[in-house]
Amino acid sequence: MSNQHTVPMPTIGASALTQRERVVMGELAEDITLEEIAARLWVTRNTVKSQLRSAYRKIGVSTRAEAVAWARAHGI
Repeated sequence: MSNQHTVPMPTIGASALTQRERVVMGELAEDITLEEIAARLWVTRNTVKSQLRSAYRKIGVSTRAEAVAWARAHGI
């Protein structure tokens, strides 16, 4: 019998994120699009998406609202 359920990663501290992931996470709280975040940071939308995907995986969240709440709780 195989276990097909994935076990979520435990929530980790902000220090496990790269500096750039912390910067992008900090931008999420504002009511702006990923395109606008990308323009502010001088990168492409796909770069922002990739950085967020990595950060979400590390901190164990799956939505922007969860990520914003996590970032606030961790001083980002």
